[in-house]
Amino acid sequence: MQHQYEALCQRILDKGVMVANERTGVGCLTVVNADFEYHVGFGEFPLVTTRKAPYKAAIAELLGYLRGYSDAQQFADIGSPTWFANANENKAWLANPHRKGENDMGRVYGVQGRSWAKPDGSTIDQLVKVYANLKAGKDDRGEIITFWNPGEFDQGCLRPCLHSYQFSVLDGTLYLNATQRSIDVPLGLVFNMVQVYTFLALMAQITGLKPGVAYHKLVNCHIYENQIELMKEQLTREPFESPRLLVNPEIKSLDDVLTWVSKDDFTVAGYEHHPAISYPFSV
Repeated sequence: MQHQYEALCQRILDKGVMVANERTGVGCLTVVNADFEYHVGFGEFPLVTTRKAPYKAAIAELLGYLRGYSDAQQFADIGSPTWFANANENKAWLANPHRKGENDMGRVYGVQGRSWAKPDGSTIDQLVKVYANLKAGKDDRGEIITFWNPGEFDQGCLRPCLHSYQFSVLDGTLYLNATQRSIDVPLGLVFNMVQVYTFLALMAQITGLKPGVAYHKLVNCHIYENQIELMKEQLTREPFESPRLLVNPEIKSLDDVLTWVSKDDFTVAGYEHHPAISYPFSV
């Protein structure tokens, strides 16, 4: 599955168009549309091997989304210190009257997934609804968890990049379609591939369904101009064999996921990788 990633990176370098980015002030070499597939049932984990990838931080971030976290320190406490910059260094968010203070992320990602606000003041827990249906073997063609809420963009530090998950059940097998509008390919995509795969593997385990294929739709795929030379270096490296993800079999319910499960309940076997590359992150 790594070849999908390597091919996209090379495509961006060869055919990408340089686009100005107003939010960050850093140009992006950009292509539109890519479709990745992760065959979870076969166990081939899409973890990049041409550099060391922090897969446990990616899984910790996913756990934070599923728990509806809205504070960067909450993510850091479970092993994913990825949100401090967007919570505390985004100038537009710092000036936003909805910001509650240091480390506050606002109503982004998991907050929308766990407490989507209705006009009457009540909320919808999208995750619980989808889990209950899948646990019962039900697929109403709307087993969707979406973080994309245009009506509340002004109440969060960042619009969601990977914004929608739809689960489907066919003959006892669970499938996942994930849609992502914007992709920082050297940094964010390495996290996102891990998260899409892990989300399907985890949901299949706690619902008693067989894991099938995760389909990952990528729209605006870009490499920031200050990442280009490092990516060229990375693409000179020969990939190793893909590792396998091992999920603690004691994780048996959504309640487990929301309470005691940690990043250490997920390990990889056979992860051989090249040295780390420190890509710059644009806020």
